[in-house]
Amino acid sequence: MVAGLAVRVVAGLVAAALAAVLLEHYGLAGSPSPLPRPRVPRRPHPAPGLGATNIFWGLQISDIHVSRFHDPGRAVDLEKFCSETVDIIQPALVLATGDLTDAKTKDLLGSRQHEVEWQTYHGILKKTRVMEKTKWLDIKGNHDAFNIPSLESVENYYRKYSAVRRDGSFHYVHSTPFGNYSFISLDATPNPGPKRPFNFFGILDEKRMQELSLLAKESSRSNHSIWFGHYTTSTILSPSPGIWSIMSSATAYLCGHLHTLGGLMPVLHTRHFQGTLELEVGDWKHNRRYRIFAFDHDLFSFADLIFGEWPVVLITNPKSLLYSCAKHEPLERVLHSTHIRVLAFSLSSITSVTVKIDGVHLGQAIHLSGPIFTLRWNPRNYNNRTHNIEVIVQDSAGRRKSVHHIFSLQEDIHLRFDPLASFILLTDHCMVARVLFVMTVLIQLSILITFRHQGCLELKGPPGFINLTSFSLHVLSKINIFYYSVLLLTLYTVLGPWFIGEITKGKIGCCFSFGIFVDGHFLQGSVTFVVGILQLVFFNIPLMAYLCWSLLQRCFGHNFRSHLRQGKRLKIIPVYLLMFLLYSWQIYSCYFLHMTFGTLAFFFSPLRTWLTLLTPVLIHCVWTQNSDKLGAFTVQLKSHLSS
Repeated sequence: MVAGLAVRVVAGLVAAALAAVLLEHYGLAGSPSPLPRPRVPRRPHPAPGLGATNIFWGLQISDIHVSRFHDPGRAVDLEKFCSETVDIIQPALVLATGDLTDAKTKDLLGSRQHEVEWQTYHGILKKTRVMEKTKWLDIKGNHDAFNIPSLESVENYYRKYSAVRRDGSFHYVHSTPFGNYSFISLDATPNPGPKRPFNFFGILDEKRMQELSLLAKESSRSNHSIWFGHYTTSTILSPSPGIWSIMSSATAYLCGHLHTLGGLMPVLHTRHFQGTLELEVGDWKHNRRYRIFAFDHDLFSFADLIFGEWPVVLITNPKSLLYSCAKHEPLERVLHSTHIRVLAFSLSSITSVTVKIDGVHLGQAIHLSGPIFTLRWNPRNYNNRTHNIEVIVQDSAGRRKSVHHIFSLQEDIHLRFDPLASFILLTDHCMVARVLFVMTVLIQLSILITFRHQGCLELKGPPGFINLTSFSLHVLSKINIFYYSVLLLTLYTVLGPWFIGEITKGKIGCCFSFGIFVDGHFLQGSVTFVVGILQLVFFNIPLMAYLCWSLLQRCFGHNFRSHLRQGKRLKIIPVYLLMFLLYSWQIYSCYFLHMTFGTLAFFFSPLRTWLTLLTPVLIHCVWTQNSDKLGAFTVQLKSHLSS
C-alpha cells in the first residue's frame, strides 16, 4: 500500500513537472505572447517587378572547425569558398556563425585553443582578400571559447585573428538606397570559457540581456533586422523575459551549433511564437553546408546549399509560404508583383531558367542583370489555395539544378514546420534536463525512503518478479550500511562537488550538479544536469539494483561462489555482463576526467574516481556481510518458499 502510494505520488510529480514545462515553453497556458508590430507601415509598392533595385543577398557559413589535427580539407575548401564561391555570388555580407576553429586535442578528449588553427583561419581571410570583397562578420562559437580563463587572456585568439576582433554582441547596419537592414550578433559564449563539455549551452546574464535589448531598439527603424548567433535559442540560458522575447522584432535568427544532429535532422527550421524564424544551417565541418539569403523588395528568402554544387538558385518572388510572416514582411507586394524573380549563379554562364507552376510550363525567365532573372506573370491567376513553383536552371557546362517551393496568395493559409524540428529548436533543453534530473533523484529517494520506513513486509502469493523486487528493496533499505551508502551517493550526486580541477587554463574550480565555480565566477548548471542524469541512470541506479539482487541471492542462501555455480547461468551472465559494461563506463569517465581536466581532477573526484574505487568494496561487503537482519530476512524468505 505504502509503496503503491509513493509510486503514484512520484508519477504525479513527474506529470506535473512535464506539464509545467510544456505550458511554459510551448505557450499552452496563459495569455498568448503578443505578436511583433510591423516596423513601418506596410505598402504594396514597390512590388517585385522588372527593376534590378530593391534587392541584396548574403551568405551564412557555420561550424567551420579549422583543425590542426583532423581533416585539412576543411581549410582547403574554406579557401575555395572565400575565393571562388564568394567571387561568383558576390554577397553584400557573409555571416560566419561560430566554431571557426576546432580547439580540441589530438585524441579529441581534451580542449585547448591552438594558435595555429586561428592563424590558418586568419591566413585564409587575408590570402583570399575576402574582407575586401564583402563584409565578413564572424562571431565566436563554443569551441572558440574553450579553455579561456577570461576575455583578456592571451588565449582569446578571436580578438587577434577574427575579422571582427571584438568580444560581445554587436549591431551592423547594411545601408542601401532603399533602406537600412540591421544584423545583430548574439554572443552567448560563457565567460570564463570552461573546457569541454561544459560550454555546450550558451549563457546570457542580465548585463548581456540589457545590451541586446538596446541593440534591438537601435534596429527598430530598419526595414528588417536579422539576428545571428552560434547557439540555437533552445541551448541558451537567459533570464526573464528570455531571449525569444528580446529578438521578437527580428525577421529571422540565423544560427548553427547542432550540426544537423549528425545528419539525423538535415533541416532544422521553425518559427518562434512571436513570429521570428529560427534557421539552423548545417555544419561546414563534415557536410560543407552554407546558406544564401536575400531581401527582395523586403521579402526574405533563403536556400541551404552544399559547397561545390552548382548552379545556386534562389526564388525570391513569390516567396515560400512556409517561411512567410505578414507581421514582418509586406506580403501584399507578392500580389501586386508583375514578375517572378530568381537569383541564379554558376561557374559557367546561365543558359536557361525555366519556370513551372503546378507542373504547367510558364516560360523562360530573361536575364535582367547580374544573377537576377525575371518572368512576367499575373499573380491574380493564383489567388486561391496553394501552388507549387519550380525553377530549372542550366548553365553552359550542362550543369542543372531544380528548386521548388509552395506559395500562396491567401492570407488564411499556413503550413506547419516539422514537429520534431520545432521541438528541438523551441524547447528549453536545460529546463528539461533539470526537471528530468530532479525527478530521477526524487524517484530513487522516494523508493528508498518509503521501503526504509515501511513496516514488516509480509510475503504473499508466488515469488514473482514484483514480489521479489519489493522484498529485495525492503532488505536493502533495512540494512544500514547499504541503505546509507545508496542514500548518501544519491544526495552527494545532487549536492556534493563532483570534482575539483582545472576548469579553464590555470584556474582551479569546483563542479556541482547545479553549476561550476571558477575564479570567482559561477556558471549555472546546464550540461551538468545531463551528466548527472547519465550518472544516475547508468551507474548509481544500476548499482542499487545490483545490491538488491545480490542481497536477494544471499537470502536464498547463496554466497558469491555458490550463486555462480547454480544452474541459472542464463540469468546470471547478463547481470554481470551489464554490470561489467557499466563499471567500464565509470572507469572510462575517470579517464576522460583526467584527460580533460587534469590530474588534480582525477584524484579529487568523489563521484568518479573515489566511487570507482569504493564500488568493489561495497560489492565485497554485500557478499560477505553477516547480520541479524539479513539472517531474519533469509529465514522469512525460506519460510515463504517452503509454505
